[in-house]
Amino acid sequence: MSIGRILVVDDEEDVRKSVRLILTKAGYDVVEAEDGDIAIKRLIINTNPFKVGLIIGDHEMPNVNGMEAIAYFLQEFPSVPIIVLTGHPMLAGAIDLFKQGIVDYLEKPISPEKLTQAVHKAYRGDVYEGHF
Repeated sequence: MSIGRILVVDDEEDVRKSVRLILTKAGYDVVEAEDGDIAIKRLIINTNPFKVGLIIGDHEMPNVNGMEAIAYFLQEFPSVPIIVLTGHPMLAGAIDLFKQGIVDYLEKPISPEKLTQAVHKAYRGDVYEGHF
């Protein structure tokens, strides 16, 4: 039985595969999208038909970039937590994303333990409560 369903949005196939393997082993179902446009299209059909309970996404992608997709997800699916997983961390960008409502900001490459811990926390509702 699945703990929950996660949408992983990243333009790097190896990253999606790695995240999927880690999270599947931890008991989650994983749905993948290779860019923000595809992720949005998958979620808008019948308003989240996959019953996604968490979104993990990169903020630098082609087509609809991660920042645009994240803004869309936050507006249209405010109850679905979002974790940003990036290979290009930027403090100012992280601060802005936390202000917008993401629950965590992680750097690639990420260890299986750290990813699983962040996902479990997001599902429990343990979010960052700092102030910027």
